[in-house]
Amino acid sequence: MTPVPRSAPPLPHAPVHDGTRSAGPVLAGQARLSGILTVRDRWLLWMLYEHRVLTTAHIAALAFTATRRATRRLLRLHEAGVLDRFRPRRPVGTAPWHWILAPAGAAVLAAEHGLDVRELRWRHDRALAVAHSLHLDHDIGVADWFTTLAIHPGPATLTAWWSHTRCARLWGDLARPDGYGRLEATTPVAGGVEFFLEYDRGTESLTQLSRKLDGYANLAAATGITTPLLIWLPTSTREAAARTALAATASGLDHPDTVPIATAADHNPAAGPAGPVWLPLHPPPARPGHRTTLTRLTAAWPHLPLTPAPASNAEGGTAVDRRVIIPPPPPRPPRPGRL
Repeated sequence: MTPVPRSAPPLPHAPVHDGTRSAGPVLAGQARLSGILTVRDRWLLWMLYEHRVLTTAHIAALAFTATRRATRRLLRLHEAGVLDRFRPRRPVGTAPWHWILAPAGAAVLAAEHGLDVRELRWRHDRALAVAHSLHLDHDIGVADWFTTLAIHPGPATLTAWWSHTRCARLWGDLARPDGYGRLEATTPVAGGVEFFLEYDRGTESLTQLSRKLDGYANLAAATGITTPLLIWLPTSTREAAARTALAATASGLDHPDTVPIATAADHNPAAGPAGPVWLPLHPPPARPGHRTTLTRLTAAWPHLPLTPAPASNAEGGTAVDRRVIIPPPPPRPPRPGRL
């Protein structure tokens, strides 16, 4: 079983064109795009492959200084054929543009990693199908959550954000989190933390939610790595009921300390996931009920290291595990806001 990776690989540089794999028109198209695409554009193609769909708001927050600049650039990339877009129908109002990878963008991404586009396991019809997915609102909610965490100024930086798809390919026989993330401290007073996220919208029973703990316990046993599980719930009422169900299930695990759990409710949008909203399932006796930030959560779990362990040799690439194709992108481009 592949252990949880601890470091994100660097952004690839110049495209790699393999004449034995690509047809002439494809190479010609990539040559044309090489004069258009910036480092930030290539990062965006990588992100849309990883997360399938992002809105204009997500992309603007992560990579631009203003929404207007993001909108102009996205339109240019759409005209160049590397991005597709759609607007889901809403009963009231207009949805934002949702952006997905287009065939030319997939070809560029494959070339960047020295692959044929077929090796990406990417198909245009499947990319377009996300527009009709029953999970679209959930996926956008997960992206909202990670984007908010990525842009929040504070004592730690989000250095890893893995998609549900990547997590499922690696550990789906045991656990399928909605995402994996890692915060690294930028000040001496803060601690780093890595985590799995369960993003709950109240659409499944609390019994179904709590049953997932068995899988996380089995994953910890298989990898030998204890990774905190963060559960984000839609309301305070739902959180209170969930904590009761989770505590009952956790008490029946063989090694409950291998699945440290913290919950938070989406009742304070101003605070967001980076704020003091997290409540460990089993808080220290000295401060019961005390909510804290992600960077201080490790104080509730003394058996965890204060910072993530050194990088392992598992980077999520084909040399490590054939279930994943290319390594994950960093949550933000190397120079957010710049071309």
